[in-house]
Amino acid sequence: MNSALLLPIVLGGSILATVVAGWAADLLLRRADVRHPETPLWHLLRRCRRALQIVLLAALLRGAHRQIAWPPLRDNAATVGRILTLALIGAGAWLIVAVASAVVESGYARYATGTRDPARVRRVRTQVTLIMRVVTVVVTVVAAAAMLLTFPGFRALGTSLLASAGIIGIVAGVAAQSTLGNLFAGFQIAFGDMVRIGDTVVVAGEWGVVEDITLTFLAVRTWDERRLTMPVSYFTTRPFENWSRGGVQMTGTVFLHCDHSAPVDLMREKVHEILNHCREWDGRGWDLAVTETTPSTMVVRAIVTAKDADDLWTVRCAVREQLIAWLAEKHPDALPRVLVGPADPRSAEAAARVRATTQGTWDT
Repeated sequence: MNSALLLPIVLGGSILATVVAGWAADLLLRRADVRHPETPLWHLLRRCRRALQIVLLAALLRGAHRQIAWPPLRDNAATVGRILTLALIGAGAWLIVAVASAVVESGYARYATGTRDPARVRRVRTQVTLIMRVVTVVVTVVAAAAMLLTFPGFRALGTSLLASAGIIGIVAGVAAQSTLGNLFAGFQIAFGDMVRIGDTVVVAGEWGVVEDITLTFLAVRTWDERRLTMPVSYFTTRPFENWSRGGVQMTGTVFLHCDHSAPVDLMREKVHEILNHCREWDGRGWDLAVTETTPSTMVVRAIVTAKDADDLWTVRCAVREQLIAWLAEKHPDALPRVLVGPADPRSAEAAARVRATTQGTWDT
């Protein structure tokens, strides 16, 4: 057969075989998904179709390109073979990561569906996220190393560097001490259950929700939509508040400065009324008491409860706003006042005599 005709036949046949194999695999996965709707594995595996087709196409062309006697292809057989090998390695790594991601996501989805404890779900989600990133990094490194080994120059270089691998490892370990510390801190956070994705935390004086955890850094989304990016070693070496540990129910306080004549009993009844009309209040408890006094005011503290940090913030704001508005309307004298009045004439005369006596003493 003419070599010029053999090239399109081999190329077209490989593409056709790849398309048919991808269609057949997708059809089987679709039928498995219909028969087993309780697990999302088969639906997730359908995302691997492109990677599978590239692997098949690269493998077919890699095995058949030397059989084509077309002169331009025959003269550059080594280069074409290396390119196809690199494509095969890259597509194989992509396929491995995609399959692993589908399996892990399927397991996490089934666990999240059958578990009612949000804390456990967040813990597993954190661990799954870090495990997938580790798998991705390992597969990428191995694939990159395999690609480099296809080049004779890099293969000889790797052989010469193998003898000094111990020294290089020590030097790299010292140079990357901070990075390795963050890496191990990431594993400690993931499997030590210190902090999880979705936890409400207070770090560096900022309140927010843990949005992402990687092997080296942790992202916290604050209440005003800012992102705090912090090294994971921060959470293993410094104290921080985790409001999601031990349950998400929380108790908060509202402080008001009032005049000493403020009607505390009526304020207590008003707080109870406000909470009864507040949907975010969980009904677990409340209280109002005078906790401190100063020469000009007294400090009134209201205690409220809520099912989580977001609802607690809403309840505290509602109590503070409505109680101040009620005092301003019904009991304006209960709000703090600054008293300004005319000075006592007798006090002014006494002060003048003191100044005159002091001035005379200094003159003497």
